[in-house]
Amino acid sequence: MKGSKIRAVLRKKRVRSKISGTTERPRLNVKCGHKHIYAQIIDDSRGITLASASTLSPELKGKLKSNDTVEAAKTVGKLIAQKATENKIKLVVFDRSSKSYEGKIKALAEEARAGGLEF
Repeated sequence: MKGSKIRAVLRKKRVRSKISGTTERPRLNVKCGHKHIYAQIIDDSRGITLASASTLSPELKGKLKSNDTVEAAKTVGKLIAQKATENKIKLVVFDRSSKSYEGKIKALAEEARAGGLEF
């Protein structure tokens, strides 16, 4: 592995050692790939995904100009907040994985907050 990948794995382990989703407060996991953006709400105590949204979701597929922009991240943030409120989830723990809190990650988080999620 290259040095940058090793550092990313170490950052991810450091973040996940401090964050865990429970039934009362599940974990909002965000992943930004090169082509798409993914968000999941996970209950780690039971090991299940409660809600998920991405640029590949049927609600968004074909409606976005580009799938890897800040605007796409905002749309995914709105969608995950909508799905969370449908499942009666208000409180979550934010898991940014190995990414820094800026750009697409920040845009998704702010739209999820605006949609009614608290973290």
